[in-house]
Amino acid sequence: MGKQLYNMATEKPDRMDKEHMLQLKSIFLAPYMQLATGLIGKQRRAGGNMFRHQLDTMSILIDYGYIDSVLLKASCIHDTVEDIPGFDQNLIRTADEEGEEVLKLVLEVTKAEGQDKADYLRGIIDHGSYRAKLLKCADRISNMISLGFVTDSKFIERYCDETEYFIFPIALEIDYNMYQELIDLVRTRRKYLEDSGFYDKK
Repeated sequence: MGKQLYNMATEKPDRMDKEHMLQLKSIFLAPYMQLATGLIGKQRRAGGNMFRHQLDTMSILIDYGYIDSVLLKASCIHDTVEDIPGFDQNLIRTADEEGEEVLKLVLEVTKAEGQDKADYLRGIIDHGSYRAKLLKCADRISNMISLGFVTDSKFIERYCDETEYFIFPIALEIDYNMYQELIDLVRTRRKYLEDSGFYDKK
């Protein structure tokens, strides 16, 4: 089967119009936010916690003009299955009438236990749905912004390499503005490594 082609988004809205406001108003996110609070105790390397990261990922999607109920609901809880031990997937399935579809998307962007990270990301590149690729790009933008508060140079370099190799192709396929933001985020992190003398020490 040939690779599916998507219509790349090339214009980022300056502000939310009334139509999208009403669309967002009709989306009931509270049950998913409640599930996401299970991540409050999960600390992040750059500070904060995983609950905040879920909502940050959702806000990035809205910032880029994506008001899709399944996508936004999944973004609220995209790390629950992977990061909450013994998480009951039925809590997503029964959250509302879109629960099954939301769970399917969450599982698409969930790395299986013991799965190689490169294989996981290649799977999204080769087989990911449009929503999964959007969610992964927003997730990575959030992570790259947080990387600005990380001082582990080897980790920063590895994460930048991973972003260039795996996430750039996804973003270039689906949303040119996300691609441009990711390029800029990688560039600033590489500049930090250069200014700190990291590359000179290698």
